[in-house]
Amino acid sequence: MLPLPFLDRVKYIVERQFVKGALFQLLVVGIGIGLISLIGGLLVWPGSASFDNLGDAIWWAFLRLTDPGYLGDDEGGWRRLVSTVLTVTGYVVFMGTLVAILTRSLIARMTDLERGLTPVTLRHHVVVLGWNSRTVPLIQELLASTGRVRRFLAKHAARRLRLVILSEEVSAEQVLSLRNEREIGRKARDIVLRSGSPLQPEALHRVACLSAAAVIVPSEGTYNPDSVVSSDVETVKALLSMASQAQYLHQPLPYVVAEIEDLRKQAVAERAYPGPLEVISSDAIISRLLVQTLLHPGLSEVCNELLTARHGNDIYVRSGDIAEGDTLAELARSCPDAIILGLLQPRGDGWDVRLNAPSSTCIRDEDRLIILARDYSDTEPQRDKQGQRVVSLAPIERSAASDLPALQSGPEHRLLVLGWNQRVPALLAELARYPEHRFHADLVSIVAPATRETAIRQYLGEDGVVTHRQIEADFAVEEVLRRLSPADYDSILLLSSDRLGSGEEADARTMMGYLQLQEVLADAANPPQVILELSDPDNETLLVTNQSETLVSPMILSHVLAQVALRREVRVVLDELFTPGGAEIMFRPPSDYALPPRPDFTVVERLAGAHGETALGVLRARPDADGAMLELNPERGAALALQPGDLIVVLGRT
Repeated sequence: MLPLPFLDRVKYIVERQFVKGALFQLLVVGIGIGLISLIGGLLVWPGSASFDNLGDAIWWAFLRLTDPGYLGDDEGGWRRLVSTVLTVTGYVVFMGTLVAILTRSLIARMTDLERGLTPVTLRHHVVVLGWNSRTVPLIQELLASTGRVRRFLAKHAARRLRLVILSEEVSAEQVLSLRNEREIGRKARDIVLRSGSPLQPEALHRVACLSAAAVIVPSEGTYNPDSVVSSDVETVKALLSMASQAQYLHQPLPYVVAEIEDLRKQAVAERAYPGPLEVISSDAIISRLLVQTLLHPGLSEVCNELLTARHGNDIYVRSGDIAEGDTLAELARSCPDAIILGLLQPRGDGWDVRLNAPSSTCIRDEDRLIILARDYSDTEPQRDKQGQRVVSLAPIERSAASDLPALQSGPEHRLLVLGWNQRVPALLAELARYPEHRFHADLVSIVAPATRETAIRQYLGEDGVVTHRQIEADFAVEEVLRRLSPADYDSILLLSSDRLGSGEEADARTMMGYLQLQEVLADAANPPQVILELSDPDNETLLVTNQSETLVSPMILSHVLAQVALRREVRVVLDELFTPGGAEIMFRPPSDYALPPRPDFTVVERLAGAHGETALGVLRARPDADGAMLELNPERGAALALQPGDLIVVLGRT
């Protein structure tokens, strides 16, 4: 019997060869086949006259080992015994082991291909770094923006939009989820999935970031209080990796749209990436929209139309060359299906946003036009077959300044915030930016008050001007809600938690609290305004099935990321619209404009322009058959049929 250490050493050597891959495994099997053939030849060669030399005997053994058809040709008991043993051994070693190695190698290769480890060879494509709750709505937004995409492709000399998504693990479930989306469907064939982390330089090379026309970095949108690595840290690391890779390869940096959660990290992100970069702060955007909805009840209807992929109107930014030399009034007369909101004028390295600009403002080639329309084609001035401009609307004169007071709720606001997420400090900071309003917020959550207060103080400092009170309670319990007396507040805000495992779980808890709240407020004579924030894009249908004002955060953020990626100037327009000061979307009673009986939208536009404002549409007091209350950019010639309680949606100035 051989010594045990020698056997262990042999097994160790064989094992090390097998783990090196299929080629070395085949080499080991080949050596085994050679040894068996040698042994078989040695067993039948002595005393046999049919073999001229040992090589012929080994060849005889090899043929029996690999092909059982030779078994019937042998004569003699000993030769038949050896031949039978060789044939049986051949089934095990040659056929079984060889096929198993090749099959495993093929399966492993196919698995690697399915995982998306092969680098793409695309140029001028769009890269999305990460698969999370933002990704599918983001893809929907990109594919739905047909007009913007055509301009984007023309700018980069590309024939079609190619999307590449980098995911931690690529699975068939992700491909199926893309194909099952109504807005994506067969277009999923043009979407390439690659496996890897944005933190890995080789993964960034795998999706060809440096050759992309635009790179979008969405945030994870989840919060782990026990982790020291936040989504913002990962975003900054991805920006550093791209910058380092471009410097090493001596290639230009691509245009990047990066989402961060904490607005205070914006300067860090901009310092990490020296190339063209737009930083989108998710906490700041959602907080601005929530506060604006507090000040202008009903604004969520406008936000959900302008800032999601739902059917309706959108804000477009067009180059000034489509109407160079014309005034805004002249352009408006040639765009009957659009509303001219204003323009952007270059100022240094940025833009001067001039919403509600006077109608006499002349358009220059370097300017950018801000237009509200249903489709990109509606923003193009109408022309006849000879290419001449077609004027189809009466002139509307907009004065330089508004002479009507800005309409906002307040100035005293009693606010009940049900739920807690990392956005609450940013929300309080946004409230503090309105010094003419006095907010008193009660914060209700099962999270320890000390933990919440520490987060708020770290964000606002010790001199936070927003009065707030911490209450530890579970708002999903009806008796707890009744003790809070929600009917005594002006507004109630239900926030989706970011501490649960998924958006579905967070929204389920939020909706439970909302239903309990509806039960408590059923007998209230003057119920407060209720604003609901949701985290799961699949809950989009709740926008029209519940009676509160609802914002689905991932859908809004995906829209902003996609539109800023396609048109960089969109970000400064949104900043102007939803920050204090300057232009704001607000609602006016028809009596402010002294409208005649049965006016159409052209009359409303003319009277609003006389007061220095831009009419956008009508907010109905009662929903229509489809549950919609908002009618933006209505047909100009049709009567508006205003009913008691209806409001005019305008772009005014504070």
